[in-house]
Amino acid sequence: MFDTLTGRLDGIFKKLRSRGKLHPKQVDVALTDMRTALLEADVAAEVADDLLDRVRERALSEEVMKSLTPAQQVIKVVRDELQTTMGGTQVPFTLPSSRPAVVMMAGVQGSGKTTACAKIALHLKSKGKRPLLVAADLWRPAAVEQLVTLGGEIGVDVVSDGKDAVKVAKAGVKHAGREGYDVVIADTAGRLHVDETMLDELKQIRAAVKPHHVLLVVDAMTGQDAVTVADRFNQAVGIDAVILTKMDGDSRGGAALSVRHVTGRPIAFVGMGEKTDALEPFHPDRLASRILGMGDIVSLVEKAQQNVDQAQAEEMVRKLREETFTLEDFRAQLKQVRALGPLDQIMGMLPFGKMLKGAPKELSGEQADLDRFEAIIGSMTPGERRHPEVINGSRRQRIARGSGSSVQDVNRLLKQFAQLKKMMKGLKQMEGRMGKMKGGLPFLPR
Repeated sequence: MFDTLTGRLDGIFKKLRSRGKLHPKQVDVALTDMRTALLEADVAAEVADDLLDRVRERALSEEVMKSLTPAQQVIKVVRDELQTTMGGTQVPFTLPSSRPAVVMMAGVQGSGKTTACAKIALHLKSKGKRPLLVAADLWRPAAVEQLVTLGGEIGVDVVSDGKDAVKVAKAGVKHAGREGYDVVIADTAGRLHVDETMLDELKQIRAAVKPHHVLLVVDAMTGQDAVTVADRFNQAVGIDAVILTKMDGDSRGGAALSVRHVTGRPIAFVGMGEKTDALEPFHPDRLASRILGMGDIVSLVEKAQQNVDQAQAEEMVRKLREETFTLEDFRAQLKQVRALGPLDQIMGMLPFGKMLKGAPKELSGEQADLDRFEAIIGSMTPGERRHPEVINGSRRQRIARGSGSSVQDVNRLLKQFAQLKKMMKGLKQMEGRMGKMKGGLPFLPR
């Protein structure tokens, strides 16, 4: 996500940081380069110009130009204005106390709208709500069946009774009221393009069910087309917020940077994968930091809290300290890392993640490595996992054949495992030497 734009901006900022003092001409050159980078990232021209006008005004101020670190101040200004362009602060997705609350989903075909319905339902379910999905997309073949399947996967009921979308939506809301559901999420029909028939049906459904939220689902990978679609929907039907899907596959980022400015409506969520749990609340400040390569530690910690077993993690650290950590424990640790999501997304949340992405495989830990390492450990005997020092040449060949990998891969795994144990042993020794003076190292549990 944003790899292309982040790389271009990083190069521009390196030039600025290489200078002690900054002159207005140098700032103007940097802003010209930034504009090119933004346009190549598919940011709308009007959005890029407005953003850079604000940056220029603040960057050329006396406070910035005469500071001890003017380049760093300019970068901070860019980060602040990126955040402002994307909405400034997060707009929490809240539901009224009235039951059932009604959420109407809209979007063109192929944007991931039906999947987004299930993602929202699962998100609300995790918050203690009892959602009901209403399949009112009667145009696309198998749309109803898709929603029923998704509902079954996440344990959320789905209703769809009739051949008229407006009547189906109204019936779904009435059913939810009778059966005590907290919220109704109504899927609606999309087209390959925005047309009047589609918009008329949405207007009728909106008038019939009076939704508390109209969420527009747009495909981030379509760039400025996504912004155009959002603007058209907002003017014709009226939307309350946007869900940007396929953000994990968008290396440019133009839609995320443009849609709030053009529509005046906030981005509520971003889709970060195809799975139903791959939905994240949108935080403009965190995304601005990621665009500038500063990482997003807060989101990473939140993700870890949701997916990592804290007791198991503490037990692993204890084993590392006591030097009883085995390859079986290493495999369990790999599974916890995988639970956080695709590794490239995790790397993007780390301030130094961009450096690791360009590093050798031993350091970058690509997703394929995790898969391969799990298979290799799974091909070992319980004794080999507990005592890897017994793994000789013939055993390595057998393990490689059993896991569909090479002897070199087996060697690499064993080397990394040995390095991990050696590193933790070194930290333990360091803690011992510093313990009396500083009370030990804070990142190692007592």
